[in-house]
Amino acid sequence: MNASSRLATAALFAATFAAQAAPVAYNIDPMHTYPSFEADHMGISTWRGKFDHTSGTVTMDREAGTGTVDIVIDMNSGDFGLDALNKVAKGKELFESAKYPKAHFKGTLEGFTDGAPTRAVGTLELHGKTNPVTLDIRKFKCIQHPMFKREDCGADVYATIDREQFGMAAGKEYGFSMAVDLRIQVEAIAVK
Repeated sequence: MNASSRLATAALFAATFAAQAAPVAYNIDPMHTYPSFEADHMGISTWRGKFDHTSGTVTMDREAGTGTVDIVIDMNSGDFGLDALNKVAKGKELFESAKYPKAHFKGTLEGFTDGAPTRAVGTLELHGKTNPVTLDIRKFKCIQHPMFKREDCGADVYATIDREQFGMAAGKEYGFSMAVDLRIQVEAIAVK
């Protein structure tokens, strides 16, 4: 093989590899994504709730081990399963969702093992405050979606935040823990 042929073969290989390793964009599937939370009630029980409306994008290159996450949560969609508590949570004591209608997490995917990220490191903007947050990705899998015929990726994500750092200290004087456990189920479908 002469030098010209070797260069052409190398260029073809590089172009093929680059095409295969290109980042893939995914849209969050709002029908299968529900950030949920667990919060202390005076040390005697745990309140649980979820948010019903989430949107955003993920961009990922699993071969290169890189990616980004940009997720927005509608704070007015919070649901504790009790109307009276939903109303209080959306009010001035906690979310103030009329004033702060969105929570926004933006970060990078890191710690890839066998093409799967193990954490998302970034910032969470919530209740007018922005703080660093690391999301622990405990389960991650991609499949070919049987109906959409596109790649569909899903994950179970965990984190604990201190709500006082986000300006929501309601109940602290009654012994409420400020720690809130986040439990997020998320699915995202590759953009056409």
